[in-house]
Formats: sequence, structure tokens, C-alpha cells
Amino acid sequence: MKQLVIEGGKKLTGEIKISGAKNSVVALIPAAILSDEEVTLYNVPNISDTNALIDIIELLDGQVEYKDEVMRIDTRNITNKVVPESLSKKLRASYYFMGALLSKFKYAEIYFPGGCNIGSRPIDFHIKGFEQLGAKVTIDGNKYIFEADKLKGARIYLDFASVGATINIMLAAVKAEGTTYISNAAKEPEIVNIASLLNNMGAKITGAGTSEIKIEGVEHLGKGVIDVIPDRIEAGTYTIIGALLGENLRISGIIEEHLDALLSKLNEMGVDLKVVDNDILINKPETFKPINVKTLVFPGFATDLGQPMSVLLTQADGTSIFEETIYENRMGHVPFLNKMGADMRVNDRTIIINGATKLKGEEVVATDLRAGAAMVIAGLIAEGTTRVNEIDHILRGYENIVEKLENAGAKIKIEEL
Repeated sequence: MKQLVIEGGKKLTGEIKISGAKNSVVALIPAAILSDEEVTLYNVPNISDTNALIDIIELLDGQVEYKDEVMRIDTRNITNKVVPESLSKKLRASYYFMGALLSKFKYAEIYFPGGCNIGSRPIDFHIKGFEQLGAKVTIDGNKYIFEADKLKGARIYLDFASVGATINIMLAAVKAEGTTYISNAAKEPEIVNIASLLNNMGAKITGAGTSEIKIEGVEHLGKGVIDVIPDRIEAGTYTIIGALLGENLRISGIIEEHLDALLSKLNEMGVDLKVVDNDILINKPETFKPINVKTLVFPGFATDLGQPMSVLLTQADGTSIFEETIYENRMGHVPFLNKMGADMRVNDRTIIINGATKLKGEEVVATDLRAGAAMVIAGLIAEGTTRVNEIDHILRGYENIVEKLENAGAKIKIEEL
């Protein structure tokens, strides 16, 4: 068992470089199996989710070379096999192999995906989309079976602009006969990244990043090359940390428009920051103004930044209101923040936060990935020592988090218990 140990109250300065996006790479790797040749990904983050997906590719007889943020995936000998529960449960994004295998082989068997327990995240929209493309879907215990004589283009409307469903349907449709339209598609930057790879491989996708995506089916997908976009959630997390502890801290390698909602809220709070090219320069202000934050689909305030943001709100002078609209179980961090001295009251999906409150080090738990990020932030600003348990959640999504924070001046380490 591993534990993060944090000595709080250290100013952060220097530079923190942002890694490739977890939420992109977890779809880009499954998308690679659609190629009949080789796919090269650059700026690939070394996180546990990446390694779990490599295990699945190798199970399917693909060959993977991964070194210095470059991944080459040779898919020429890919075979169709059942993706077992031991692999699928390691991460939520294992479900992208459903769309990819169905597209390539017209048949897929995969066990229920895993991932963080942040609320009900059914894959009904994925299944409905596959069925509209012509697939038959069977659920056998904990296993999904997808099969089709052929896939045919269709008009698919998503009742909710789901990122996962948008990507999975896109994967399934690229080799379908005819044209597919996804209406009310999610607009997240990661979707554009995946569509760009597929188009580089020979797909015909237009409209990615808008509410309607058009996919003209093709018979063959060849070599592909893509840069994984910077991780906007990692960038946002470190920017929030910079607002609390920064002293001429530079967050480098960001894309500003991916962070517009967060930067707008930080400006509203009075945070001292400026964007220069692809960097954010940030300093802690003397005081923070209380604000209201509501999570929304992109380009709104990202749900994955809600828990980290709520820690910052504990330091605002007055009452802030945080509302989570995407997932119903994003409040696992609140009891631990209150244990550390915060004044937070949960009402369904809303948190009323009274500040500013001093936080003190305690033993806490990372109940999920972004709750874990919130615990790290709380530990960094708390008086004394904070010990964070169940840190595997954190390591799923933040590459070299200890090294990045240490290099900026934090006192943080991983201990084996």
C-alpha cells in the first residue's frame, strides 16, 4: 500500500510542464487498432491508465513500443479476443475497445469497464448508437457482446452530450457503409484530437468539436501520427495550486482556450495570473473573492476540475456555492476537507462553502481521481502533515505528480506502508 505524505505551506515557484491529456490518450490507443499498419502517438503521458491500455493491445496481439513519451502501435497482426474483466476493470476507458473492435471485426466481447466511482455512468448511449449502426448487443452476466453482419451509417441523436458515447460511436462508424451523423455530440477538445488521428489514418470525419459530427465510412485505415493534446485537467489542477501557493509559478504547455472557463473564474476571484503564449504565470493574491461555480459540458466549467476548485473556494473570504451537474457522486472529498478544517455543507449536488478557513494536516482518502487531486491541494496548503491513502486513483491521471510538485518547491513524497 502506498501513501502520499505532504508537508503543507510551501510556496511554489519555477515551472510545471503539462503532460499529454489522459482523456485523449485513453481513446487514441484503442483507436489505433483500426489501422491496418502502424500508429505513432507523441506526448503520451506515463500514467497507469496508459499502461493498462497497452496490456489490452498486447492481449490482442498488437505490438507496442513506448519510450520517452512516444508510443508506436503496430496493429498489422491484431486479432479479436475477449477483453477479460481483469483488464477491463482497470479503467473506465476500456470501453473504447467496444467501438474499435466492433468497427474492425464486426464482433466484440468485453467485460464491464472499471474506473472511479463518481456516480451512475451507464453506457446506454453507446449501446443505442451501436444498435442504430446495425449491431446486436447482448449482455451476458458481466460481459457485453456486440455483433453485426455489417455496420451501416445512421443518424444518431444523443440525449446527453456524452464524451464517451461520442467517441465510441465515432470509432464504430468510421468503417461503416454510408454516412453517419452524430447530433448533440460532445464538443470536448479530446474528441477533436481523436478525430484528427482517425482522419490522419484515412477516415472522413468533419464537425468534430461542434454539436454535429459527420462520418463518411471508409474501407481501409492506414498509418497514423498524432500529438496528444496537453491535459487541460492537469493544467487546471496545477493552475489552482498556483493560485493558492504560486510565487511566479509558470504552468507551461497549455492551450488557453481549453481553460477559458477556469481562467474566467480565477479572474473573478482576484487571482494574479496572465497567459503568455502557451504558459500561465501565476501568483497567490492577498485575498480571494467568493464566487459561484457550476460544472457544465465543454466549453463550460469542467466537472473534472470541480473537486480541486472546491478546495480553492475554502480559502475565499465569504460564502461560495459549488454545483455539480454532470455526476451525482462527486462529493467524496468533502468529509475529508471538513476533517481538515473546511466549512462545507452538501445539499444533493451542491456544496455551500464558508471561508476562509485554515486547513490542518490529517490522514485522508482519495476516493476517486479528482477527489485525490483535491486532497493533494488541501495537503499542500494545510498546516502540518497530510497523509493521503488510496493514491492509485491519483496516479491514474497525473503523470509524475510528486516530481513536478517537488521541483516547484513542495515537500511531498510517496511512502510504502
